[in-house]
Amino acid sequence: MSTNPHYVYYPESDGRPMADNTKQFQWIVTIKEGIDALLEKDFVAGDLLWYPVQGNTRLCQAPDVLVAVGRPKGHRGSYKQWEEDNCAPQVVFEVLSPGNTVIEMLKKFQFYNRHGVEEYYIYDPDQNELFGWVRLREDLTEINDLQGWVSPRLGIRFEKNETTLEIYRPDGRKFESFQELEKRAEAEHQRAEAEHQRAEAEHQRAERLAEKLRALGVDLDQV
Repeated sequence: MSTNPHYVYYPESDGRPMADNTKQFQWIVTIKEGIDALLEKDFVAGDLLWYPVQGNTRLCQAPDVLVAVGRPKGHRGSYKQWEEDNCAPQVVFEVLSPGNTVIEMLKKFQFYNRHGVEEYYIYDPDQNELFGWVRLREDLTEINDLQGWVSPRLGIRFEKNETTLEIYRPDGRKFESFQELEKRAEAEHQRAEAEHQRAEAEHQRAERLAEKLRALGVDLDQV
């Protein structure tokens, strides 16, 4: 702790868990990692306290996912906006859990609206409901139809079927959970291994044929 009398301590935790259940946690990680992989240079974080005003330690929120385009990747204990070229996160996501209250979500909305968020999305994985707002002029305005909606800032597309939400990168690839990525990587590995074995079998077949031809006196160099 600093001995500077003007030092202000900004807590790096709000004392609350990142997620209330495994489903909420998986969605937070999937969205955060999907965007982080998409944005090669920009800062993306999960459950990180954001302080918009220097000196005010009570004024903060910890979005489930926070995206600050234009700010470099790297580890932070919290997002202090005045240390980030006064760049407010442009996009935030919240993943609902049964523990979230209407009053809590209203306060979050008011905070994000007041402090310059451009896009705000809420996903309820239990009810499979997606809500979104985009800044028009001074305020966040609700998006009436999110089916097929493309984020103006990130270029990602939202598709919701009967059971779940799907998020797609600008190149058409879907955001995947770690388990899905592992399964796809294993399938690719098995496909590559099968192709290698097929090529090896073809090579051995060609070698056996060449041996038979040589035994018959065929000069393969002249063929």
